[in-house]
Amino acid sequence: MPKNPPSVSPASANTDLDAMLARALGKTEAPAPLPEEAVQAEPVALDDQHCGYVAIVGKPNVGKSTLLNALVGQKVSITSRKAQTTRHRITGYRTVGAHQFVFVDTPGFQTRHGNALNRALNKTVLGAVADVDLILFVVEAGRFNLADAKVLDLLPRELPVVLLANKFDLVHRRGELAPWLRSMQERHPFAEFVPMSAKNPKDIQRLFDICGKYLPRQAWMHDPDELTDRSERFMAAEMVREKLFRLTGDELPYTSTVVIDKFEEEGALRRVAATIVVEREGHKGMVIGDKGEKLKRIGTEARQELERLWGCKVFLELWVKVRSGWADDDARVRSFGYE
Repeated sequence: MPKNPPSVSPASANTDLDAMLARALGKTEAPAPLPEEAVQAEPVALDDQHCGYVAIVGKPNVGKSTLLNALVGQKVSITSRKAQTTRHRITGYRTVGAHQFVFVDTPGFQTRHGNALNRALNKTVLGAVADVDLILFVVEAGRFNLADAKVLDLLPRELPVVLLANKFDLVHRRGELAPWLRSMQERHPFAEFVPMSAKNPKDIQRLFDICGKYLPRQAWMHDPDELTDRSERFMAAEMVREKLFRLTGDELPYTSTVVIDKFEEEGALRRVAATIVVEREGHKGMVIGDKGEKLKRIGTEARQELERLWGCKVFLELWVKVRSGWADDDARVRSFGYE
C-alpha cells in the first residue's frame, strides 16, 4: 500500500468503512450460534481435530485479560485498572466443535521503568509470540499511540496477526474510524480486522469463527474440560493481588506482589497463607489500613472469589512485609516467580 493513498470523499470513506465493518461484524454471513451446552457435545475424530496457539498481545490496560476470561468461559486471568495487573504468561484452553484453542495472555509490554521486573515481563511477551499460530493484537478502537506502536514492532511479519479493536461499543461515530483503519493497514499487513467488545458474547462467538481458520489440523493437546495450565496455588496469589490493586487504587505502586507461603488441601477445604510484599514502610500502612480494615477487606474479597472459583471452603491468612528494592533485584524477581 502506498504511503500516501489517494484522498477520498467522506461519503466514499464511509461506504468503504461500512463494507469493511459489515465483513468484520459478520453481517454478510452470520456465524452459527454457539450455545454453551453445545460447545463440545459430540466426540471429534482424531483426523478432524484442529489445535493451535493464539497469543493475546497489546499495551497495558487494553482489555487482554478480560478477553481471555471471556474466551475461556471462566476467570483464569485477573483484571484491574492498574497497569501491570497481568505479570505472567497465562494460558487458557477452550474446545469448540473440532477446534481446540490454546489462548496465551501476556503482560502489557512495558516501555517505562526499566527495572528487573519489567525486563522479566517483556521477556515473557517476546517468548509468547515466538511460537504461535495466530496473534491477536489488541488495541482500543480508534486509538493508537507510541505504546501500541512499540508492541506492534515486536510482532513477526511471517505470522498472521488479527487487529482486534476492543471497546468498539464505546465508539459513537463509526465513520470517524475510516482514516484510523487506513493508517493501521499501512502500519502492518493485518490478516483480519475485528471490531468488538470483549464483554459481548456474540462478539466472542464471532471471534472463535475467525480464529478457527488459522488453527492447524492436529490432535488436541488438552482434555476438552481443561481450562488453564495454572495451579490453584498460582490462582490464590493472583486473586489476592487483584483485590490488592483494586482496593488500593493508585495509592500503591505497581511493584507490590504476593507470595504464597502455605497451600494445603484438606478435602473440601483449602488453607492458604500469603504475604503481600511492598517496597516501603509507608506502603505497608496503605495495605493494612486503619485498624487493619483494608487488609481485612482484601482478604475477604479474595477468599470469596476463590470459593466461587473452586467451589469449596477457603481459609485465607494474609501478612504484609517490606522488601526494599525487590523490583530492581534480578535474583529476588526470579525468587518471586517471575521468569
